[in-house]
Amino acid sequence: MEVPFEDFKKLDMRVGKVKDVQDIEGSKNLIKMIVDFGGEERQAVAGLKNYYSKGDLIDKNFIFILNLERKKFMGEESQCMILAADDGNENIVLLQPEKEIGIGSKIR
Repeated sequence: MEVPFEDFKKLDMRVGKVKDVQDIEGSKNLIKMIVDFGGEERQAVAGLKNYYSKGDLIDKNFIFILNLERKKFMGEESQCMILAADDGNENIVLLQPEKEIGIGSKIR
């Protein structure tokens, strides 16, 4: 299925820096991240606990979508979504900028 370019342009994708990572009580795979987008912080909830340590994430830049509908997971609201590649064989890789670029930079 092809997505019209106008629909793609509606996505607000930006570079964010993970400031804090916490386990979600009672979950085997969910973590809660506080992400800085330069002047705004948001909370992201993701099933990354089995793939990344806190040290792998904190103070690193990743790509996020900011304008998806907010959802709650185990009582925690996810206000943005981190982007990852998944090969279907339990290999998950988070998307990162290849060079240094300011947090909050838009993905186009």
